[in-house]
Parts: sequence; structure tokens; C-alpha cells
Amino acid sequence: MNFEDLEVWKRAARLSSNLYKNLKDLRDFGFRDQITRSGLSIPSNIAEGFERESNRECVRFLLYAKGSCGELRTQIYIGIDIGYIPKEAGLLWIKETKEVSAMLGGLIKTRKTFTADASVNPT
Repeated sequence: MNFEDLEVWKRAARLSSNLYKNLKDLRDFGFRDQITRSGLSIPSNIAEGFERESNRECVRFLLYAKGSCGELRTQIYIGIDIGYIPKEAGLLWIKETKEVSAMLGGLIKTRKTFTADASVNPT
């Protein structure tokens, strides 16, 4: 399976694009850079994991993506609180990060099971 076929990758990439589009005029360059980097990190780590040779490496990068999802959600909360992100948009992004994180959790669990099965029953 290619990472481009994964719904979680598609949603994470779309979220990253939305962040860039909606925050392009934000003058706090440090905040803008940090939040767009964490958003970009999610689909990038999914892609990198799926391009790795081993399932164990794939899981490691999916865990990085899940961590970036939590980082992004934290930054969205702060962005709403300080007035950088409109509350309505921010709440939609928060919802999306929670859903992407849950999808990643399921994918990680599946991949870990696959790794455990492979080590018990090597082919």
C-alpha cells in the first residue's frame, strides 16, 4: 500500500494545507513557523514511515506523526487563546487533529500486531 492511498495521510495533508492558507498573513512569524511545521510533520512522517524498509521503522514514524498531532493541537489551543486563530476554525482543526490522532493510533496498533505476528511466525 502506498501512503497516498491512506485516508489518514490525505486528511493530515489537507489539514496542513489549510494551516498554511489560513495563517499566511499572521505576522508572528515564530508562531506561524512552529504551527505550520508541526502540521506539515504529520503527513510527512506518515509518508516517511511507509517508505521505510521495516514495519518497525514504519511504526516509529507513525508514532512521530501522532506526537506531532498532539503538538499541533496544543498550538491551536494557544492560537485560539491569544487571538491568532478564529475560534470556529480552531475548533474544527482541533476536532480534525483528534480524529487524525485516533486514526494513527489504530494504524499503529495494526502495524505493531503485524510486527509481533511476523516475529512469532517468520516467513
